Parts: sequence; structure tokens; C-alpha cells
Amino acid sequence: MARGLDNAAIARRLFLSEKTVRNRVSEILAKMRARTRAEAVARARDAGVGGQPD
Repeated sequence: MARGLDNAAIARRLFLSEKTVRNRVSEILAKMRARTRAEAVARARDAGVGGQPD
């Protein structure tokens, strides 16, 4: 999500079905109380998740 990939691209990269990715993205948005993917990514970055390795 942080790289701006759509569900189909994420599914291909992770060898998952598109429906599985869609469900997981929905779960992430709900848990983070984010309305959009961009909002979820911003909140994760603000929390220090997924940053560049030192």
C-alpha cells in the first residue's frame, strides 16, 4: 500500500488472490481507523512503521 500499488498488483507480488488482499486492506483500514489507504499509510509512517532501515 505504501508504494501506491493497487490490490491486483499487491496480490500478484504476494501470490495471493485479489479478494484476500482486498479483505486485508479493509481490516487494516478498520484497525487504524483510517478512511483511505493514503491516510493509513500516513498514520503508519507517523508511528514509525515501515521506515527505511538504519
